[in-house]
Amino acid sequence: MLRHLLCMKFKPSTTSADLIVLRRAFQALPGQIAGCLSVEWGDNSSPEQLNKGFSTAVLMTFLDATARDVYLPHPDHEALKTVLVPLLDDIVVLDYEVPD
Repeated sequence: MLRHLLCMKFKPSTTSADLIVLRRAFQALPGQIAGCLSVEWGDNSSPEQLNKGFSTAVLMTFLDATARDVYLPHPDHEALKTVLVPLLDDIVVLDYEVPD
């Protein structure tokens, strides 16, 4: 299994309506892309204030690295990026394997 973690910082002009559309687009991916098992969306709630302006995390679970590699150029991922990229101020993306 592979996890694909996105930490996102949005432009000040991003609205709550923008984020609803974006969240729904992310949550639709498991039904659109084979091997994308789940998507979790969460807003930062840490009291430590070490998030450096990053407000939202998305954790995607893929069957394996091959499924992630199918996702990256997939047309539904490309469509999601047309919504996401204009809203972003910054993003960090990390992938890691989950041991069996």
